[in-house]
Amino acid sequence: MTRQRSTQTMKPATAAKKLGVYLDATPEEFRAGVVTRDELDALQADPPEWLRDLRRDGPHPRQVVADRLGVSISGLARAEITEPLTTAQIAALKEEQPEWLLRERTTRAEAQRAEARLRAERSGKGRAAPAGG
Repeated sequence: MTRQRSTQTMKPATAAKKLGVYLDATPEEFRAGVVTRDELDALQADPPEWLRDLRRDGPHPRQVVADRLGVSISGLARAEITEPLTTAQIAALKEEQPEWLLRERTTRAEAQRAEARLRAERSGKGRAAPAGG
């Protein structure tokens, strides 16, 4: 006896996050219902024009803005950047190089170095442990 699989669905907010787009900028028909896993896969495999436009021009969600600027989401909050930004706005910030951006990039780089060092120490300790002890 085979059991029929139920279709996996998600809220539009979850689908938008997985697609890397700002939910409020998506078409109404996307926001109105649920998105199946198959629909999400189809959107990722062959994005429609509205999705390509959003990914290219924005507005972008915080995580995308943070990644494109090379800062953390917390860094955006400290800089009081709470609204989604367009690609043009992100480019303007990169060109201006405000003091907060330089500081937050340094902070993120230091945090990434510390994480890498901890990972290396953990993996080194795991290999250095005596066998059969």
